[in-house]
Amino acid sequence: MDRAVRFYTESLGFPLKVRIANEWAEIDAGDGLIIGLHIANPPGTVPAGTRGAINIELKAVRPLEEVKEVLGSRGVTFDGEIINYENVRLLTVLDPDGNAIILAQVLHSET
Repeated sequence: MDRAVRFYTESLGFPLKVRIANEWAEIDAGDGLIIGLHIANPPGTVPAGTRGAINIELKAVRPLEEVKEVLGSRGVTFDGEIINYENVRLLTVLDPDGNAIILAQVLHSET
């Protein structure tokens, strides 16, 4: 739990809202999005480095190159390079447990 909380607060820069020992933590990701963290399995039941099954997508308000530079300086691991689509650019970062977090930079408003 400590490692996950440090990642979301120190590496990604989100404020910690709630922490209840090693049972529960809430991270404020902005715009009303709260990331809830908890231990799903007893420690040691899943091998370290096993990729998680949940993906989180967050919208970036700055160009992804800037975001990547800042996060890289904080030791964040990336899963590939920035991917460009017509209306969106994506960058995937991995938390310490291998869970993918997709950062999206929207290029055009969808109407």
